Amino acid sequence: MNTTYLENDYVRVGVKSAGAELCSLVKKDAGLEYLWQADGTFWNRHAPVLFPIVGRLPQDQYLHQGKTYQLPQHGFARDKEFALVEQEPDQLVYELTSSAETLKVYPFHFALRISYRLQGQTLEVKWEVRHTGEGEMLFSIGAHPAFNVPLLPGQEFEDYYLEFSQPETLSRYLLEDGTGLQNGLTEPVLENMAVLPLRYEQYKKDALVFKGYRSERITLKCDQHPHFVQMQFAGFPFLGIWTKRVGAPFLCLEPWYGIAGSAGAPIELSQKEGMQSLGVGETFEAAYSITIG
Repeated sequence: MNTTYLENDYVRVGVKSAGAELCSLVKKDAGLEYLWQADGTFWNRHAPVLFPIVGRLPQDQYLHQGKTYQLPQHGFARDKEFALVEQEPDQLVYELTSSAETLKVYPFHFALRISYRLQGQTLEVKWEVRHTGEGEMLFSIGAHPAFNVPLLPGQEFEDYYLEFSQPETLSRYLLEDGTGLQNGLTEPVLENMAVLPLRYEQYKKDALVFKGYRSERITLKCDQHPHFVQMQFAGFPFLGIWTKRVGAPFLCLEPWYGIAGSAGAPIELSQKEGMQSLGVGETFEAAYSITIG
């Protein structure tokens, strides 16, 4: 595993070859680290890429063309070594391709490219998923970056709030206790409001999972200082917001092209909610950005 850095006058970014995972996001003038530093006391990851599924499957299994396959929560990309295939002063590009090992659990040939491009105080993250095999390829992909909350010493998690780019009326899609699977129930969270205060009690039932929101931007703020984290994620159909437990000093903002499976028996992968499809030689592209201030 190697860590490679991008840097300009404003921001220093670190990315690990393991999982092509963003591992540092520092605002240089303040010397302030915005990204969670993977303290295993709470959660030992920074910003894993979720591929080729998002969330958990029933019994960690799915069916495809008469066979049963085993895949852990969020898939395998976050635990694979990526190759650094391009390096420019403002950009890093990593690639993972299918192998004999991945084909045992995921019977599709693919090339996954993840690029990080630094412009001013904004980091753009772009995904390219290319189908390199025959037939139809099915997949999901999602982001899972964790940000330090609080950002400054002497503050509390609940001093912070999230601001959506427009007022939202949203219910969360509840996950079954202990399994992380959708249980078919919902619970109101916002009623024509743009601001969501951070409260640990909201995460006792696992992540906040949203569908059907209109906002393309969300900002993590605190009224006690001017620092912020803003994520842009136009076009993403699902959004997760999560922290580990009471006292965990981080918050994950997670735009997804995919979502956890539903409680019950394993099903055909093609029937799982949120799956994306590619034909032979086709490429899927999506991007989101993180701006720190």
